Amino acid sequence: MTDSQQATTLVWFRQDLRISDNPALLHACQTGKILPIYIYDDVNAGEWQNGSASDWWLHHSLMSLSTSLNDQLLVLRGDPKTLIPELVTQYQANQVVWNRCYEPWQRERDQLIKQHLKQSEIEAKSFNASLLWEPMNVLKKDGTPYRVFTPYYRKGCLMAAPPRMPVEAPDQINFMDSLKSHQEFAGSKGIEALKLLPQIPWDTTIAKIWSPGEQGAKDKLSVFIKDAATEYKAQRDFPAISGTSNLSPYLHFGEISINQVWYAIHSIHPGHAFENQGLDCYLSELGWREFSYYLLYHFPHLPEQNFQPKFDRFPWRSDSSALKAWQQGKTGIPIVDAGMRELWQTGYMHNRVRMIVASFLVKNLLIHWRDGEKWFWDCLLDADLASNSASWQWVAGSGADAAPYFRIFNPVSQGEKFDKDGEYVKTYCPELSKLPTKYIHKPWEAPESLLTASGLALGKDYPKPIVDLSASRKRALDAFAATKEE
Repeated sequence: MTDSQQATTLVWFRQDLRISDNPALLHACQTGKILPIYIYDDVNAGEWQNGSASDWWLHHSLMSLSTSLNDQLLVLRGDPKTLIPELVTQYQANQVVWNRCYEPWQRERDQLIKQHLKQSEIEAKSFNASLLWEPMNVLKKDGTPYRVFTPYYRKGCLMAAPPRMPVEAPDQINFMDSLKSHQEFAGSKGIEALKLLPQIPWDTTIAKIWSPGEQGAKDKLSVFIKDAATEYKAQRDFPAISGTSNLSPYLHFGEISINQVWYAIHSIHPGHAFENQGLDCYLSELGWREFSYYLLYHFPHLPEQNFQPKFDRFPWRSDSSALKAWQQGKTGIPIVDAGMRELWQTGYMHNRVRMIVASFLVKNLLIHWRDGEKWFWDCLLDADLASNSASWQWVAGSGADAAPYFRIFNPVSQGEKFDKDGEYVKTYCPELSKLPTKYIHKPWEAPESLLTASGLALGKDYPKPIVDLSASRKRALDAFAATKEE
């Protein structure tokens, strides 16, 4: 077959913005010439359109991918259900390939596209490039989905066939010659036309600490393996130290695959990774990510509806001023405020602190978990529909395998346990930095003379607590008890 006779494959990039371990790309490159495309779908996502932080990351990730593809990436905005058939016709493609996404709105859209292409006698193939185990293949003996993590992970996953091994990047990528006449749509110009960057420079700090793209993901993984992986279980709960991988944004956008991470962790102690407590704990956390996607696949209303219907009767409060104080890190509870300020300044929040701030919102403030879910969706660089909704429901007590509702994180004791010297709080609440460690997590208990000596006036330099922790805990438990009685 001559070069001009080679098959033309349209490669649709989505949440797989990488060259290595990209099954769809590799398949396309083995069959002939390719037309790589990215479509910013602002038609089908509904309320789950990218948040501001995700758009920032996407812009830089697409720039990185475009460079890896010799600036041949065709970038468009619109409805893929319309654009893909048009591109197939315009470029006379005989095949369209993509790696699967699992959000309900994407599954529905992709199924319609695949049906249309097959009716037009255009081959359409999809691949798994983002999960270790396909959710439709992991079921209990009775054919129903798991609802509890441990049996899902230990029995349904680990006792099944091992995850596929990562594949190498294509040795050679042959691009369509005709694309050269459409450079006004391709590469960085098309990306800039999406206008994903913020109108105000709130991303200044974010840009200094993150490097979106495939190489940035590989660098993060290398640092984690070298410095923290084997000690993950011992260090992961302490926000002032670098004890976690920080790979979640890269995994969400597919700049690195879960399979690459899984086998990289196993390579530290080949054949014995599960015997190391740190590695086993981290692999289990990757399992939690899988479980979140599993729940979203089998229970697609997870982002909007209580997984446990009894919570439909829960008496949530509507308190816009308290919600705003929580969003802005002005609750007067230091570990909560530090976490919310970290989120705004960095687009990220330490996982232990995520649980603390979430518990404070849904239990101490009795504000609906969906309000927290929406704020995280807009502010997190790693905003992931599966993980975000499953995690919020877990903390609220309404989810699958959820924490018992009566497990209410005490932010003071949590801060004293996991930020003993107050380093994390001082980083994001510098107005408290002169307080003695004894009071860093409860400044309202400090003597007035000590507050004065520290240059701190509660209610002026730092807020007084917007809620009494003990009283609000009791209120939450009473609300839950009343719900159970109903």
